[in-house]
Amino acid sequence: MTALHHPPFQRLYINIDHVATIRQARRTDEPDPVAAALACEGAGAHGITAHLREDRRHIQDDDVTRLAASVQTVFNLEMACTEEMLTIAERLRPYQVTFVPERREEVTTEGGLNVTHAPDLLARAIERMRNAGIRSSLFIDPSPVMVEQSRALGADAIELHTGRYAHHPDDPAQLDALASAAALAHARGLHVHAGHGLTVRNVTAVAAIPEIEELNIGHSIVSRAVFVGIAVAVVEMRDAMDRARSALHT
Repeated sequence: MTALHHPPFQRLYINIDHVATIRQARRTDEPDPVAAALACEGAGAHGITAHLREDRRHIQDDDVTRLAASVQTVFNLEMACTEEMLTIAERLRPYQVTFVPERREEVTTEGGLNVTHAPDLLARAIERMRNAGIRSSLFIDPSPVMVEQSRALGADAIELHTGRYAHHPDDPAQLDALASAAALAHARGLHVHAGHGLTVRNVTAVAAIPEIEELNIGHSIVSRAVFVGIAVAVVEMRDAMDRARSALHT
């Protein structure tokens, strides 16, 4: 792999899982995550992310089927590395699959995927996705070991887990870890994404890391949408990201 050029702008993918969380509270048909995805695209989102969990606690099989058919930008399917999910991905053919860790008892994803565990399984899954024409990303903690292993496994991209930074945005060590991991991954020829716990209030420093070309943001968007609507929430986030990005070129 060769080093990539720094992207001139940063993409925003909206994770619409928690639109489904609201719907599943009543097991009804609204709000519809597909309608939310289309509204996000209309407001300027560059892509849509959804996590089909093994326990189906929010996004359902019908949702991802409809998203794959309806999304006009690109569809990023988050999933565990299991036979069931690989088969679903091969059927739906999303633009990208992001492999994430998954534990039944967790409220949300609590950390990055340990890509040093069962590397042969992950490598085969990545190759299987590549054979299906699907880009692969690995959701990892910002660690040099995890970055190097992601490259060795043949992933196209990594997504850096920003949860620790989001919980401790004033701790320079958390931002330094993200910046160092992003620079290393970029130098190794990996595309660099980031996400988890990002809001309009804390996104600026992450958006300003030059190697990060894509942010995946969900809960903050859906939470803000309760007050201002989902389109406005997307515009606000894009504005915050774009201001941070433009400062790199001034």
